[in-house]
Amino acid sequence: RLSTARPVSFRPIALFVRKETGRAVDNRQPRLLVVCLMENAIHSKRLLIAWHSRTGASEAMANAAAIAAAEHVAVDLCPAGETSADTMLAACAFLFVAPENLGGLSGAMKEMFDRAYYPLLGKREGYAYGSIIAAGSDGTGAQRQLDRIVTGWRLKRVVDPLIVNFDAQTPEAIMAPKKVPEEALANCRQIGEAMGAGVALGVF
Repeated sequence: RLSTARPVSFRPIALFVRKETGRAVDNRQPRLLVVCLMENAIHSKRLLIAWHSRTGASEAMANAAAIAAAEHVAVDLCPAGETSADTMLAACAFLFVAPENLGGLSGAMKEMFDRAYYPLLGKREGYAYGSIIAAGSDGTGAQRQLDRIVTGWRLKRVVDPLIVNFDAQTPEAIMAPKKVPEEALANCRQIGEAMGAGVALGVF
């Protein structure tokens, strides 16, 4: 039996059910905020996928990772602006998906870390994390900034960082809606599956 209880401040839009339940998966809504909420799993290990997107690229990549991870574990898929310290404290592993903006993390993603930094300090040492960056041409600046931030929490990287470059160089190209190549989405699914399985099996 499924529960409709909401964790923290999430707004459920779509519900993905674990394969073993035999229930159908409803993926008609384009924005997925809560994945795999099962009554007997509310207090189980959870993977948080926090994302921010301006052009749709990071959102699509976060969705791809979440769908794959939800085959193995309960997943909370939450926009950065709605991710609170309590949301992060409820998770036992993290996947951060964000665009690079002016050589660093986008403002909304940085604001999420600003809000949660001190409440999580000293409380998540050794917890697993991964990252996916959408970039115009580089992405390493945002990746380095993210890694520096979570080093303060003593998080442990468990998957290689993924940077997807869209070769956007003009203002029009930078702000245009993005279509993520299938190869990149496949890589996102691999990351999601690896993290979901790792959490479910207690590897990290």
